[in-house]
Amino acid sequence: MSAIAVILGVAFVAGSFIFTDTLAKSFDGIMSSSVGDVVVRPAGSGDTYGSRATLPGDLVAKLATAEGAARADGNVTDYTTFVVTKQGKLIGGQGAPGMGVNYTAGPAANDTSMFRLTSGSWPAKDGEITLDARTAKTGGYAVGDTVKIVTAGSQAQVSPKLVGTMEMSGSLVGASVTVWTTHQAQQLYLGGKNVFNDIWVTRDKGTSQDQLKAAVAPLLPADTEAVTGDAAAAQAQTQIQDSMKFITYFLLIFAAIALVVGTFIIVNTFSILVAQRMKELALYRAIGASAKQVSRSVLVEAFVVGLIGATVGLAVGLVLAIAIKALFAAIGLDLSGASLVVAPRTILASYLVGILVTLLAAYLPARKAGTVPPVAAMRDDVTLAESSMHRRVLVGTTLTIAGAVALGLGLFAGVPKPIIWVGVGILGVLLGVAGTSPMVGKPLILGIGSIYRRLFGAVGVMAEENALRNPRRTAATASALMIGVTLVSMMSVFGSSAKQSLKGEIEKNFKADYLISNSIGNDFSPSIATEVAKVPGVASISTVRWGQAKVKDDDRAWVAAVDPASYGTVSTLSKTDDQALLAKLTDNTVILSADKAKEYGVAVGSTLPISLQGKTFDAKVAATFDAASTSPSDTVVSLATWAAHGGTPSDSQVYVTTAAGADKAAVGAALDKITAGLPTVSVKDIAGYAAEQSKPIDQMLAIIYALLGLAVVIAFLGIINTLALSVIERTREIGLLRAVGLSRRQLRSVLRLESIVIAILGAVLGIVLGVIFGIAVQRALSDQGFTALSVPWGQLLAFLVLAGLVGVLAAVWPGRRAAKMQILDAIAAE
Repeated sequence: MSAIAVILGVAFVAGSFIFTDTLAKSFDGIMSSSVGDVVVRPAGSGDTYGSRATLPGDLVAKLATAEGAARADGNVTDYTTFVVTKQGKLIGGQGAPGMGVNYTAGPAANDTSMFRLTSGSWPAKDGEITLDARTAKTGGYAVGDTVKIVTAGSQAQVSPKLVGTMEMSGSLVGASVTVWTTHQAQQLYLGGKNVFNDIWVTRDKGTSQDQLKAAVAPLLPADTEAVTGDAAAAQAQTQIQDSMKFITYFLLIFAAIALVVGTFIIVNTFSILVAQRMKELALYRAIGASAKQVSRSVLVEAFVVGLIGATVGLAVGLVLAIAIKALFAAIGLDLSGASLVVAPRTILASYLVGILVTLLAAYLPARKAGTVPPVAAMRDDVTLAESSMHRRVLVGTTLTIAGAVALGLGLFAGVPKPIIWVGVGILGVLLGVAGTSPMVGKPLILGIGSIYRRLFGAVGVMAEENALRNPRRTAATASALMIGVTLVSMMSVFGSSAKQSLKGEIEKNFKADYLISNSIGNDFSPSIATEVAKVPGVASISTVRWGQAKVKDDDRAWVAAVDPASYGTVSTLSKTDDQALLAKLTDNTVILSADKAKEYGVAVGSTLPISLQGKTFDAKVAATFDAASTSPSDTVVSLATWAAHGGTPSDSQVYVTTAAGADKAAVGAALDKITAGLPTVSVKDIAGYAAEQSKPIDQMLAIIYALLGLAVVIAFLGIINTLALSVIERTREIGLLRAVGLSRRQLRSVLRLESIVIAILGAVLGIVLGVIFGIAVQRALSDQGFTALSVPWGQLLAFLVLAGLVGVLAAVWPGRRAAKMQILDAIAAE
């Protein structure tokens, strides 16, 4: 059981590293085949994912004349083009992007091919496309079929003819690729202008990328840069790796939780084993073994357990990585063609974690083993006196008080970054309660015991006494479960509060009748707003656009563009007067949240450099505001400023207000009709919008519950482990009880009731702490929109019931083992 705890924890560590390394390698392959020998692009556009910045079309021919250049090709690239299956379902959209590109015969860097035709032909005229083979198969399309495509370009829906299929040199990682003619790609994505997003310059034989870059540089217009293909690929790879760090850290947090819970099992196991081997250890001392040798023998045993656990855990981590691949494939990030990457770092981390955690957990039991006196070998019944719990209780109480103080400072003292203080406080209290649990849990065990005595008589008394016999062991087993239940309960309270806060803020601040938005978080075609404005009964619309930009030194800032004249009538931007605030939003000005202004070090009247699609302009800070929870961003410009400086023309949201006396149901039906063929776009009223915004919270909670489930499983194994070892420890006692009339059924009942006590103790402590911590986190984040507190009592009660069920199940195997003992053999056991 100790090895299994190590295996599960190590598997999570190994699986996390293997999956993210595999994902990174797959993206590296894409990036390497998605650049030319030299890439010419608008300056700064390489810092922004999906940049819509453009270059003039006549630059292509000019660059082709550079010394050492074999040819030059202009590229159009869009990341909001999605294929719809014949059944009307969207392909992708939840993970990898839907790409739309133009066809050129130009090779990728180092004379490689970005795409390889597998059937049919490349598009030769407008109205024809080539799809990647996987997308065509998923959609049920064959060459010659008419394909349904939705875009965020000038046309929301296009129905071209499929003339060919292709594959990319390297995994597409679930992305879909639609290849158009250059003319149609420019019509759809670039307003019909003869411009390109970037230009690839291909080198002649004997010319290096650096030489070609130097030859191209004098031909470049202002605000344009040339980078080698290798450098462009490396930059893109770095951006992707940075963004994927979150996935690694997220998974490793849960691996750490699993290992902490596993530590309780290992400590319990070796403590019980040492207690059972007292006479054996005393004999070793009597024949000359030193205290250090005895301690070392226990640590060597722990080392072997850790080594086996780490080795098997690494293998299980491979299986886990495959399972994570399958999970991500289900949401659109397909890595089926990618081989698993097991880096040396993964192997080293697995063995270090597995062995060190086991050795650290076994250290105290090993020290205890070394204190066995040699004279104890002459006794029939060898026991080692339990040390006083005063020190443990003192440390636990100190940690609890320190954690409570940190919680208080984070909640009430106005300290900077209060959520960090709250987090430290939660950790302190959790560890402190785990340390004092033998004392804290005793009243609860006595309370449950009083119920047992009334319901089960002598059997109940024995179960209570067994739970109280070794408070450290009971507390350690319960604490393992307590940690998992605490975190699950805390997230349950926080998630419920987040949804309630969101619903309340939307009901208070949503002033329009309908909202049109993209259901997968992308932009959508501006043609939809044009059609919506023509619907009878629609009084007005207000458009919001978003995009990633570089603001001052922050190259990952999100900027929102709104209509100053109408936004205040459909939603709430600030907690004060929106109309007065928005009136200050004129051309080439920006309004910032107070926090963001402080971060950038600017004030009203200051100049703030903003780069949209690689083009920088100086915006005057017109005002600052106290952001409401429905604020579209901390950095807001007008739609006119957005358009003037190269902001994407696609819409992110369209608010719709109906005319007085209009039939809202009829207007809603008309809006649904406009978006009926667009699975990426949805229309919702205030209730639908609240439900849509709550859905990601539910999805995140489901993922967190699943990951925390590993800690609960390990705690479940810990209860089994403790009971099983206790059965071995009590062999003679069980034989005597059977001899005086205790039936097999009663014996199983004793163990079952004891197991339920342990599980209920862990669950009650966990739920109480989880509720307290959930409230603390909600209060710490109240100024960020989490204004409502909601405690899901029904859900918490379900956790308690499940904990009792865990206790029943955990006792099954130890109970059967105890019941099978032969009475005379058990009585004769040492």
